[in-house]
Amino acid sequence: MPPSSPYPITLDANERVALQRLARRPTASYRMVVRARIVLAAAGGASNTAIAADQRVHVDTVRKWRVRFWQRRLDGLTDVPRPGRPRRFTDVQTAQVKALACELPADRGVPLSRWSAADLADEAVAAGVVDDISASTVTRWLAADAIKPWRHRSWIFPRDPHFTAKASTVLDLYARIWDGRPLNDGDFVISADEKTSIQARCRCHPTLPPGQTRLMRVEHEYERGGALAYLAALDVANGKVLGRCDASTGITPFARLVKQVMTSEPYASADRVFWIVDNGSSHRGQTSIDRMANTWPNAKLVHLPVHASWLNQVELYFSIVQRKVVTPNDFYDLTDVEDRLTAFQDHYNLGARPFNRRYTEKNLDALLKRLTIHEPLPTAAQSPTN
Repeated sequence: MPPSSPYPITLDANERVALQRLARRPTASYRMVVRARIVLAAAGGASNTAIAADQRVHVDTVRKWRVRFWQRRLDGLTDVPRPGRPRRFTDVQTAQVKALACELPADRGVPLSRWSAADLADEAVAAGVVDDISASTVTRWLAADAIKPWRHRSWIFPRDPHFTAKASTVLDLYARIWDGRPLNDGDFVISADEKTSIQARCRCHPTLPPGQTRLMRVEHEYERGGALAYLAALDVANGKVLGRCDASTGITPFARLVKQVMTSEPYASADRVFWIVDNGSSHRGQTSIDRMANTWPNAKLVHLPVHASWLNQVELYFSIVQRKVVTPNDFYDLTDVEDRLTAFQDHYNLGARPFNRRYTEKNLDALLKRLTIHEPLPTAAQSPTN
């Protein structure tokens, strides 16, 4: 006969029911189910060796949970709290390092344009926030709050005193409204601009097509073949583009684009054609408005606010041209550039459709409210003198 355990298990009715429920509960963790089965088997008189073989665990495991139950009953089946590795950093230190990441390095006298995780770790030690810390720890802390001080985004404060009024006028035109009234079928809205300095870079070795497990390969060295400008007019309503290439930008090249559009149908016989343009030198100021009206009586030039080219829908088309035609830049000469741009324009117009822009005056108002919390820096004329 095997020796009996010095820790006999006797269960009352409540304990037996609780252990049976735990052993059959489908949502219980497996280790808790095994512990309940061990105690039930021990209460039935089974030896530690037999229980271990039946539950496929080590006999020391059976002995451990028999003793724990004998000492503390049902509470003995739960895990004892483990101390674990003591924390090296306090919550205050974590917050201080995150605060450092939200400061500009120059404000702390550090000769950097932006922080990296390693730089922040060094600065935290130099500032006495911590005695020692790794860059990986800093990265993990910043990731918890999506703080990325090594990245930046350019922006510009609106300085046009009539920014809201001008931007609202353009957004109304996109919604086919002018002076508070809907446009009629004989009215058209054109978004126009120039994409300058498209270079013809002839690679010293031909571009290799992609293959299995191989990217397209573009030779690094090239010879310059000059540059040209691509002028385009986007019909906002249907998404079609009329464009042309010219040696440069300016009043005369832009006038040629306007003539190309205004002498073609349906614009030649339109009631009104609204031209949305930025404040580039080719079409700047009241002079350009008068010039357009005198040359084309049914055309009306509408200027965007200064530094608001992002409201000009033709810029979306130019971004497509940049991705699909110009990059990577590999052309034999300027004629090749012009032919490629013209062919792509024809290809684009086959399936052209209007851009689904949902930027409204409500979005504009929200943007301006966010910008009001930023005070623009004083200009040179406003700067105090010594």
